[in-house]
Amino acid sequence: MKKILIILALTFSLGTVQAFSLDSLFAKKTIQLAEFSVTDIKGKTYNNHTVKGKYLVVNFWATWCPPCLKEIPDFVDFYSEYSDRVEILGMNYEKADKEKVIDFIDSFMVNYPIILDNKTNKPAFQKFGEVIGMPTTFVYAPDGALIKYYEGAIDMQTLKKSIGL
Repeated sequence: MKKILIILALTFSLGTVQAFSLDSLFAKKTIQLAEFSVTDIKGKTYNNHTVKGKYLVVNFWATWCPPCLKEIPDFVDFYSEYSDRVEILGMNYEKADKEKVIDFIDSFMVNYPIILDNKTNKPAFQKFGEVIGMPTTFVYAPDGALIKYYEGAIDMQTLKKSIGL
């Protein structure tokens, strides 16, 4: 009888240890916004301190990317409505001439900061995460926690849902 009780006790205790290990294995990990600093196409600097307290939407795009072109009007409308609580950084992820990009964003009436992929900004581009395809969008909470990641074009409704609107 003692042997059976010992075996049962060991079995239940191992199950508890395994359950604890599995819970910790599948626990949600929080990814925090890395320290960054970028300068937009107009010369204004953005970093962790300038976006603190706001949601941050980091959108990687290119002028040659059709899905990127599709989502830009929604980003413009979203920023017009929510710029008091959301900062959008449009990360132009291509080796493009500055004047070409300026002409492009002017034609779309882009109202949010556009960051060029240049020598100055390149280190920050890599800090937001891996970009496999475009467009790619990262959404961070006001405390810097990554809350959403999207590959492909997103619309205004998706942006609103990302920040709980």
